[in-house]
Amino acid sequence: MHALTVERKVSTRIPTPVAEFSLYYYSNNRDDKEHVAFVTGDVADGQDILVRVHSECFTGDVLGSMRCDCGSQLNLAIQRIASEGRGVALYLRQEGRGIGLLEKLKAYNLQDAGYDTVDANIALGHQADQRDYEVAALILRDIGVKSVRLLTNNPSKIDGLRKFGIDVTSREALQPRITIENKDYIETKASKLGHLLDLSTLPGPAGSESNGTTPTLLKQVNRNGNSGAPTVTLSYAQSLDGCIAMRPGRPVRLSGAESEAMTHSVRGVHDAILVGIGTVLADDPGLTVRLAKGAQPQPVVLDSRLRFPLTAQLLGGTNLRPWIATTEQASIERKRALEDAGARVICLPSNSRGWVDLPALLSQLGKEAMGSVMVEGGARVITSFLAERLVDHVVLTVAPVVLGGMRAVKPMEGAYMEGARAEFPTLANTGYKQVGKDMVVWGDPVWGVPSEG
Repeated sequence: MHALTVERKVSTRIPTPVAEFSLYYYSNNRDDKEHVAFVTGDVADGQDILVRVHSECFTGDVLGSMRCDCGSQLNLAIQRIASEGRGVALYLRQEGRGIGLLEKLKAYNLQDAGYDTVDANIALGHQADQRDYEVAALILRDIGVKSVRLLTNNPSKIDGLRKFGIDVTSREALQPRITIENKDYIETKASKLGHLLDLSTLPGPAGSESNGTTPTLLKQVNRNGNSGAPTVTLSYAQSLDGCIAMRPGRPVRLSGAESEAMTHSVRGVHDAILVGIGTVLADDPGLTVRLAKGAQPQPVVLDSRLRFPLTAQLLGGTNLRPWIATTEQASIERKRALEDAGARVICLPSNSRGWVDLPALLSQLGKEAMGSVMVEGGARVITSFLAERLVDHVVLTVAPVVLGGMRAVKPMEGAYMEGARAEFPTLANTGYKQVGKDMVVWGDPVWGVPSEG
């Protein structure tokens, strides 16, 4: 057999939301597979280049399947490389750990019948992992890369690159978001394939948390939503009479300790958490998952006039720095000040009211690999998402108190609607549970056909 060689056929510029990349197309003399390299920044010195070697996963990378963590790892790696300012992401045509798409889909059916991801491959006559990294090493050498900091959880990739002469100076982890759908797959990768993963955030079986509410909610939240835009979960606490505060700017603590911990568990399975600037000004929230196990979601703040204070808690500490969604009319000077303080300011189109256009925001979050977003308030934000029918799931905590104050949901005519009168949704797939002193209600909104007002 002839020695494996690769040939760069073409390269082209690919602008993305996070950075501008060059895409290199490679052929080889062994098979008809097309491999590509995604390169950004100056990698000419070849030393300690941040690299992701990613094997194709059509179902995860393209369709957003939650059976695996492939798509989220690819997106996270590209974001990390973009933040670094230089690096390489290789996309290798090694679907299903080298068995191809057809056989992988057969393996999925076996997994649904009770096999794990390793045993399913073996039952079909394949090895647990048939991937080879010689072509990756040759492509890296063609680019000029000599040593890499490898973005991986898989020690076999480190060994595979070193075997073919690439110096792996360090490994940088890509911790996956663990959900009900992919937890068995991720456990198997750790236990049978040796992947280096933190399994402390694995969701337990139904009833394993106190009161059994959280697993049910996680199943509700993790159902796939609209393609191309994140799934939206609307979650907030209100009084018996539907209020979230005594008056604007004066927040009231409504949730008990148990339901607050449950809310943090639900936060932990979302990619982003969104509030309006009114919530930031009134409550200065941290938007963390400090009361439960789970990954920290990306804070997103709606702020059409950039009133975000430079002293806000979200700009300090070790938490993820906020993304502030604003409009093109916002002050350039204020934008620079917030970016200097560590925020990321995203300019989006405005609607007829001068507020951030919510469909445009969700589209942008989808491009940023945010597959799910939890919307927590305040009243204008809650009402706007409902009025525009952008909510996939609702998780509502009702506290046993009467406030007589500011309603969580405002009338959806007038400022929130143009032309047609809104109809409030009903909930399908509902569940109810007492959590501590509070009642938690969850379900999926179903709207009727709006009538002409």
